[in-house]
Amino acid sequence: MGGSDSSGGAGIGRDIETISSIGVRACLAVTAVTVQTHEAVREIHHSSPSLVAAQMCAALQANEVAAIKIGMLATAEIVVAVAAVLRDYPQVPAILDPVLASSSGQQLLEASAIHVMTRDLMPVCRLVTPNLIELAFLAGTDPAADENDALRQGRELLATGLQALLIKGGHAIGARSADILLRFDQEPARFDAPRLAGSVRGTGCMLASAIAAHLAKASPLEDSVRKGKEFVFEKLQENAVT
Repeated sequence: MGGSDSSGGAGIGRDIETISSIGVRACLAVTAVTVQTHEAVREIHHSSPSLVAAQMCAALQANEVAAIKIGMLATAEIVVAVAAVLRDYPQVPAILDPVLASSSGQQLLEASAIHVMTRDLMPVCRLVTPNLIELAFLAGTDPAADENDALRQGRELLATGLQALLIKGGHAIGARSADILLRFDQEPARFDAPRLAGSVRGTGCMLASAIAAHLAKASPLEDSVRKGKEFVFEKLQENAVT
């Protein structure tokens, strides 16, 4: 579930593409319709909270849903509605990509919704996958200066009641890109790959969707994260070649 992206670069279109390529079927709930190119977001039209909840309930009733991927939520009211539905389906793991802005910098989540997301939604999700910028916003602090700083922010956020947190290192610098999985009951798990030149829109969508797809195929969380990271790295390699 998330917003549509008319360019096809990110959003729910990228989610469905990713999930299908892993061999899992997707159903959907659209939270917003956007008009955008690869360079800019021109218009955003939010779904009503009741419509989002109704789409979720219909999808859950029509299918044996094994995992939920959540992307753009847009407003505090939609966040509240989504959290309420998830509480009725605690057996279905939800992966939250806390989308705050587009690649071009357009705000995609109202500022007032950040506190509601951390309070109501994040604790009922199996995993939250912020990049370093999103992590800082969610933690209410400045962006991390280094990996130790990011780990500190992540642990503070985890202590607010989260089940698990994946800190994405794509916005860091250095020859390696490391994502770090934090859980209360286990040591941090590190997923490391060479940092590739260039960039691709929608990598956050791809990663969270791939993790959700592998969870749906009954892989444990850590294995699902590893497979998701490998999936995104392969897509980045393909883009670098072309």
